[in-house]
Amino acid sequence: MGKPKKEFVFTRHFNAPRDLVFDAFASAEAMTEWWGPAEANTTVISFDFRSGGLFHYRSEMHGHTSYGRLIYGEIRKPDLIEFTSSFSNENAEIVDAPMLANFPKEIFNSFSFTESNGITTITIIGYPVNPTEEEYKTFVDLQPGVQKGMGGMFDQLQQYVEAQFKLRLWAKKSTMSRTSTYLNFDGNTEEAFRFYKSVFGTEFNGEGIKRFEDIPQTPGNPPVNETIKKMVLHVELPLLGNHILMGTDAPKEMGFTLNFGNNVHICLEPDSREETKRLFTELSSDGTITMPLEDMFFGAYFGSCTDKFGVNWMFNCTAKKK
Repeated sequence: MGKPKKEFVFTRHFNAPRDLVFDAFASAEAMTEWWGPAEANTTVISFDFRSGGLFHYRSEMHGHTSYGRLIYGEIRKPDLIEFTSSFSNENAEIVDAPMLANFPKEIFNSFSFTESNGITTITIIGYPVNPTEEEYKTFVDLQPGVQKGMGGMFDQLQQYVEAQFKLRLWAKKSTMSRTSTYLNFDGNTEEAFRFYKSVFGTEFNGEGIKRFEDIPQTPGNPPVNETIKKMVLHVELPLLGNHILMGTDAPKEMGFTLNFGNNVHICLEPDSREETKRLFTELSSDGTITMPLEDMFFGAYFGSCTDKFGVNWMFNCTAKKK
C-alpha cells in the first residue's frame, strides 16, 4: 500500500527560540540527554547529522537492551528534519520490533519547527514505509501508546531546552569575569569555529555567529561593504574548564592587516589522557605536530601542534596512566 490515510501527528510547544530547539536534535551530546523513553538510558553509538547520515543508539530500560537507528532525509535548519526510524541490532541493521508482532520495520518521520513570539512549535508527522495491511493496523492501534511515549520523551526535551536557554541568557547578559582567547582570521572564521565546535562538542554562546551585516546602520556607522557582509563579526565557543574561545574575521576592506605568528597558544588541560590524545589527534589533523604527546620530566603528558588554520595549541595533562 502507499502512504497511509491515517498518519501519526504530534505537536509540542517550547518557550525557547527555534534555533535552540532545533540544535537539540543536531548533536550526539544533546540527543544523549533527552532522546528515547523517559525511563530509558540512551547511549549514542554513532551520529551523523546530515542527509543520508545515520544515528545509531542503544536503549537500556528495566534490564532490557534494544537498539534503534535513524536514517536522515532532508534537513533544513532551522525548519525541518526528516528521517526514517527503525529498530536495529548492534550493527545498525534493521530488525523486527522486540515484543511487537507485525510492527512496521520502517517509519517515516517529518519534524517541522515554527516560531511565533518566542514560542517554538514542533509538529511531527509519521507513517509506515510500505507496510502490509497487518503492519498498518498495528501502527494505528498503537498510536495512543506512542503519543504517551512521545510526550514523556518531549518532557525530557523540554527540560534540556530550558536548561540550554538559561545558559544562553547567562552567556549573553552576565558581567562575571572570565578568561578567553581571541583569534583573528583572514575570512574563514566560520569554517574554523565550526571545526572547533565539532571537536569540543559545545555550542556557540549568546546569539551564535554575528556577522558584519548585523552592525546597526546609524549615521556614525557607514554602510558595510557588500564583500564582507557575511564575514564573522564575533563568535564565542566554550572549550574546557570555562575557557572561552572568541574569533572574528579581519577584512582588509576595513583597514585590517593580518599577520599570523607563533606568539599565541591555547593551552588545554583535559582531565584524562584519553581526552588529551583525542583532542591532540583531531586538532593536529591536516596541521603540524610541533611536539608529539609524551610523558615529560615535569610530570605531565605534554605536546603541541599547529592546526590547519594556523592556530597553536598546547596540551598539558597531569592525570596518571591507568
